[in-house]
Amino acid sequence: MILRRPVMDIESWSPDYTIKKESWRTVLALAYQSLGVVYGDLSTSPLYVYKSTFAEDIQHSESNEEIYGVLSFVFWTLTLIPLLKYVFIVLRADDNGEGGTFALYSLLCRHARISTLPNGQLADEDLYEYKKEGIASSSRGLGLRLRSTLEKHRVLQRILLTLALIGTLFSAVSGLELVVSKHHHQYIEVPLACIILVFLFYLQHYGTHRIGFLFAPVVITWLFCISAIGVYNIFHWNPHVYQALSPYYMYKFLKKTQRGGWMSLGGILLCITGSEAMFADLGHFSQLSIKIAFSFVVYPSLILAYMGQAAYLSKHHIIENDYQIGFYVSVPEKLRWPVLAIAILAAVVGSQAIITGTFSIIKQCCALGCFPRVKIVHTSSKICGQIYIPEINWTLMLLCLAVTIGFRNAKHISNASGLAVITVMLVTTCLMSLVIVLCWNRSVVLALSFLFFFGSIEALYFSASLIKFLEGAWVPVALSFIFLIIMFVWHYGTMKKYEFDVQNKVSLNWLLSLGPNLGIVRVRGIGLIHTDLISGIPAIFSHFVTNLPAFHQVLVLFCIKYVPVPHVKPEERFLVGRIGPKGYRVYRCIARYGYHDVLLDVKFEKDCCSIAEFIRSEGPESSRSSNNTENEAKMAVIGTPSTHARGIKMWDDEDSTELKEVNSPEVPRKRVRFLVPESPQIDREARAELQELMEAREAGMAFILGHCYVKAKTGSSLIKRIVVNFGYDFLRRNSREPSYASSFPRASTLEVGMIYHV
Repeated sequence: MILRRPVMDIESWSPDYTIKKESWRTVLALAYQSLGVVYGDLSTSPLYVYKSTFAEDIQHSESNEEIYGVLSFVFWTLTLIPLLKYVFIVLRADDNGEGGTFALYSLLCRHARISTLPNGQLADEDLYEYKKEGIASSSRGLGLRLRSTLEKHRVLQRILLTLALIGTLFSAVSGLELVVSKHHHQYIEVPLACIILVFLFYLQHYGTHRIGFLFAPVVITWLFCISAIGVYNIFHWNPHVYQALSPYYMYKFLKKTQRGGWMSLGGILLCITGSEAMFADLGHFSQLSIKIAFSFVVYPSLILAYMGQAAYLSKHHIIENDYQIGFYVSVPEKLRWPVLAIAILAAVVGSQAIITGTFSIIKQCCALGCFPRVKIVHTSSKICGQIYIPEINWTLMLLCLAVTIGFRNAKHISNASGLAVITVMLVTTCLMSLVIVLCWNRSVVLALSFLFFFGSIEALYFSASLIKFLEGAWVPVALSFIFLIIMFVWHYGTMKKYEFDVQNKVSLNWLLSLGPNLGIVRVRGIGLIHTDLISGIPAIFSHFVTNLPAFHQVLVLFCIKYVPVPHVKPEERFLVGRIGPKGYRVYRCIARYGYHDVLLDVKFEKDCCSIAEFIRSEGPESSRSSNNTENEAKMAVIGTPSTHARGIKMWDDEDSTELKEVNSPEVPRKRVRFLVPESPQIDREARAELQELMEAREAGMAFILGHCYVKAKTGSSLIKRIVVNFGYDFLRRNSREPSYASSFPRASTLEVGMIYHV
């Protein structure tokens, strides 16, 4: 009944716990931890920024205008994008503590009702995390007009979803390119870089928690090294290099270098790689801890490192080869090899954070029905965000090896990662401008100012990266396009399948016309039918009883659905209702999960207990209600058994289970008792219904799953037939079964096959 993997105490989790109320000691501890997880990528950017910038577009001359101009660009880019945009603005747009592109999209879906998830309910809007405290939807002026426009036009909703997917995909692809670039530099040849990459991906299945204690010390040591070397170079070679921080040097740089300087911006862009991780990994830390770590440790260390390199290069103008502009040439010769060892460790830490972030992105896409189901292994029993996806891990490894062997040129790899990074930032800027209007209820002028200010800066870098499309920048575009097609095909097929279920569901009148026995033989036990529908009777039930006119005395229509929030509290887990009159013994149970929730602890005894709690809490007036349609629409919010302080508990008599040798699969019976609290509010009819439910549970549970084959209906266009009959069918056959399906006992599971013509 339970997935046999390490599981965490999910039911004890509560969003009422917030880090904001913790002491400064806790905040500083989180800031320390974030250095190893969030900033490993950003802190290693000095390894390749100057080298990529001076690759071939511009030359380092004795006037120092080029090196001063690059330093000025680096300083203001680090100040405006990571510090101003992310630390002071974007981090505030968290989705109940969660960050990333999907967090912004989730906020917009809730405040403008533009979600493409087809099974939304009004009851979902009452969830604890659905409405963020202090934030209200825009209800006046241009904000209201914009929200109405988005809600009315499906095309705009699909464009918004596509934009979010593009940002997500390029975020993952940029991670691939950055992993390669970090292990591809002067002292590491291609074979050795490939060995390091294989070893890095091999370690993933152990989980980040096993080596996590090494992350922060490595990054802190690295930041101390580059800042100390920077200070040494500044005082030893050029104490006046600080003058280059003036924006005037950017103007002089572009005036002198012109087109070459504009093209070199693709190398300067690499100084902010990893900035998106501050927002994407927000769920593991807190806003304040990430702000403290960047503002007081990472930002000053990076500025000192870049100033130190510029100070050294301003006194060394003889260029013997490409590596003369690299990072290690500015390191004192006696310290070069120790610094190299620390740099490799820091690069591995940064790569680890990128790979783990990619796993989280794929999990979110799967939860929102935008990516085929994959195997998700939770590597930590305490932190739900630490996951491992074997298929994605080995795919990333093969792609990284292909890029490393195929390019062999760090310049081309830098071009590829630069385009991917700036695309993610542009998407974040666009979505953030909508959040300012629709979620923060600010003026459209403020949103447009944010869009034009940061969008113009990022568009400048985007154009410089795009001009190098044929020199490596095509790689992230090609990979993202392939993954986007996969996501589109899967999402389209999933939506068409759900639409077929809705259009072919059985009406309640059909059920009522069958009478209390449903026109079939009712046998002892509980029949649990899994369905994606949140209302009505699934066609799979009528298909089943037509071919086999017998069913269990208690029928449960069970639905597991995701809602556009990070987490759902255990107290709000289930929606339970009744279908038809009480005598029919037909119930609907909807289990709700957030896109960051874990489905490892699927225990179907909980469903029986939630139904029992629903029966106990149901008022006696419900039995007098004659409107069955209204009864179906009424659903009660029921928590998991661990949240029932005074409700019904369940007790299994394991000692009564008898095991004996049999020739065919047989499930041993359990004696089940519901511990009902003494309460005069439970009437005689409810107690009789609870008694029947207990006897049915003791007799056993049967699980009915629909196994559907989706085919394009006759007369469909050629493109639709290709997408549905070949694309979606291939992905469906090669994707993993739902995680909860593996917890169904095989001896009690029955699959009912149907062909869906969509």
